[in-house]
Amino acid sequence: MAPNVSGSAIASNRRAECRGLGAPNPTRYNSPMSDLIVQREEHGNRGSFFLAGNDPPLAKMTFSRTTPTQVIIDHTEVSDALRGQGAGRKLLEAAVAWARETKTKIVPTCPYAKAQFDKDPSIRDVLAA
Repeated sequence: MAPNVSGSAIASNRRAECRGLGAPNPTRYNSPMSDLIVQREEHGNRGSFFLAGNDPPLAKMTFSRTTPTQVIIDHTEVSDALRGQGAGRKLLEAAVAWARETKTKIVPTCPYAKAQFDKDPSIRDVLAA
């Protein structure tokens, strides 16, 4: 079970950890659902969206780049501490926002991501044809 820590302490810790990720400027996406920040990192053809705060991250959605304008979302994992609180959806929303900003198309092979795209027509604009 996760320790009881105030939201501002969590946000502060996440900002501090972001500086130590090794990426020059990880992209951050804020969500009104909570004070957790989704970050994106990409190294070579592999990348992820994740909720930082622990090692390993509390939640993570991984992708593989197949072309300069297409990625495959291949895995979503959420810690037991965040299960059922919308963490997976928050990661997907960040991926969709990023895809729209960068004109990147998504192929969801992860069962969670695929199910979300099947359920929600409002995010299908980023699906690869």
